[in-house]
Amino acid sequence: MRRPKGMVKGTRWLAPWKDSFERPVIYHCVTRVVERRLAFGQAEKEKLRTFMRMYENFSGCRVLAYCLMCNHVHLLLEVPPMVEGGLSDEALLKRLDAIYSEALVAEVAKELAEARKKVRDGLADESLVLRIHERFTYRMHDLGEFMKALLQRFTRWFNVKHERTGTLWESRFKSVLVEEGVAARTMAAYIDLNPVRAGMVVNPADYRWSSYGEAMGGGPKGNGKKARAGLVRALMAHKGWVADADLWAGRVSKEYRMILLEDGEEKLKEMVNEAGELEVKVVRKGMKRANVATELDALQTSRDVALGRMLRCRVRYFTDGAVIGSRGFVDEIFTKCRDRFGNQRKDGARKLRGSGSAAADRLWSARDLRKGV
Repeated sequence: MRRPKGMVKGTRWLAPWKDSFERPVIYHCVTRVVERRLAFGQAEKEKLRTFMRMYENFSGCRVLAYCLMCNHVHLLLEVPPMVEGGLSDEALLKRLDAIYSEALVAEVAKELAEARKKVRDGLADESLVLRIHERFTYRMHDLGEFMKALLQRFTRWFNVKHERTGTLWESRFKSVLVEEGVAARTMAAYIDLNPVRAGMVVNPADYRWSSYGEAMGGGPKGNGKKARAGLVRALMAHKGWVADADLWAGRVSKEYRMILLEDGEEKLKEMVNEAGELEVKVVRKGMKRANVATELDALQTSRDVALGRMLRCRVRYFTDGAVIGSRGFVDEIFTKCRDRFGNQRKDGARKLRGSGSAAADRLWSARDLRKGV
């Protein structure tokens, strides 16, 4: 694909504040199966989700939203910095338990105990313990390491299951830096609406291998807490909300449902009431009738409705835009990453066009995509 005008080829886009606690660092990651083959059935999607949760627990990264399709994968991933002072031995072993065997974790625990004893006895300093930690922690809290580990682990499983060899993925995964707030919640909805755009389901809650489907249907273990927690964070990180599944019910779930609605306009439906009389009622897909008026007023849904319609189209900015957020956010990244752009480029933010125009007053892109948007 031809490089957008005014941009210099370089490494993957990373937040300039990625190693600080200044604000969330969120990426939309997309990877596709080689030749875009329809390679994933139910078993493959379940296994990929299992590995995703394993590496989430190991790495300290957090999956805010996801959708596992038949030939590609979408992840909205938050990459927080390593905790100040590093992990305790107990925390490290708990992380290792997510992806390693019980025997290996026990071996590392023994190694740490012996190192700690040497430090107490004055036979070594803390660097001995630190080196044990660093054998594993370099792979934590890192976008590239998370995706590399997840995709390689799944490829090994897939190749054994299907008696094949070689690469499974088309190329390096794509990533877009996403601002918290409107951009993050819009991206989450775009991800959860993938199976609707593909014509696989009408209601996004009916697709099991997505964050919304897991949140509403319970997921593989029947509780859906991980998915609900991730969506809470995706929608409310800008207000300082943590990833807590208990915060999903009520405001957050209603607001998200409004974005996901197939059609926000009121529809008239003829119904026979209890008295046997024909009457016309206003109905809205996906919402309880008693709460429609209240929710519309409270959530200012006319804007979200337009957004919901837009998200049922392919919006190339969300996979190729490099940076998505408010105008100020994109301009800030432009200023801090000035060497990534050509000399003639004067500012960073580019207005969304084409299928993304419904969000043009709220979201901006670092790339000006003029064709196929």
